[in-house]
Amino acid sequence: MTGLLVAVCGLLGLAIGSFLNVVIWRVPRKESVVRPPSHCPGCDEPIRPRDNIPVVSWLLLRGRCRHCGTRIAVRYPLVELGTAALFAGAAFHFRSNWVLPAYLLFFAALVAISFIDLDHFIVPNRIVWPAGLASIPLLILAAAVGHQWHALRNAAIGGAAAWLFLFIVHVINPRGMGFGDVRLAALLGLYLGWQGLWYVALGMFLAFVIGSVVGIGLIAFRGKGMKSALPFGPFLAAGATIAVFAGHPILHSYLNR
Repeated sequence: MTGLLVAVCGLLGLAIGSFLNVVIWRVPRKESVVRPPSHCPGCDEPIRPRDNIPVVSWLLLRGRCRHCGTRIAVRYPLVELGTAALFAGAAFHFRSNWVLPAYLLFFAALVAISFIDLDHFIVPNRIVWPAGLASIPLLILAAAVGHQWHALRNAAIGGAAAWLFLFIVHVINPRGMGFGDVRLAALLGLYLGWQGLWYVALGMFLAFVIGSVVGIGLIAFRGKGMKSALPFGPFLAAGATIAVFAGHPILHSYLNR
């Protein structure tokens, strides 16, 4: 059953990833993610269903629009494959636990937010708030069915703690830490806290470590200055993802030394 669940969630991730490509393109431009239907940004021709199959259509069309030949960025299939991998990984990690739907929502939000932040240096409220509000009933349902009220309590504490931590960082250095990252931290803390309060600390720590390593790399190899702006949302997402999937062995090794 675990293999079937992983396969189903992986396929679902491909479909959701296709929709996330629309979200990533339209949300920063304040466009509806529902209407009009998917269309080529070059010629505005609607994309037919046969040309909208995740990954497969991109490969068959060789990364170009069927009508005008406009190049379709490789990011599109990568978003679909990445979302599928996260969904499949979540299914394997949580298996039949009722918290799985909440984490699928969480990872979908992280993918969209990360790519939007990379492109536009914003963490959009149009994603953070709906994801946060939808998470509450999903986590309450998981707690009720699985009798995991302690996990729900830790999720609430984790969300508040992560928000407070990055809020303090924002107050100290508002140019280096946007308030969108503070809001995102609350969402991350909610899900990391569900697994345990140490996971919140680990996720935040990993985000800053990854951000520092990438920043130093850009300075060394790309000639970036010390004051060059970097979107922090993707680092928060990366730190949280690692903490979700690998937090247990990391924390076990650290806390039991």
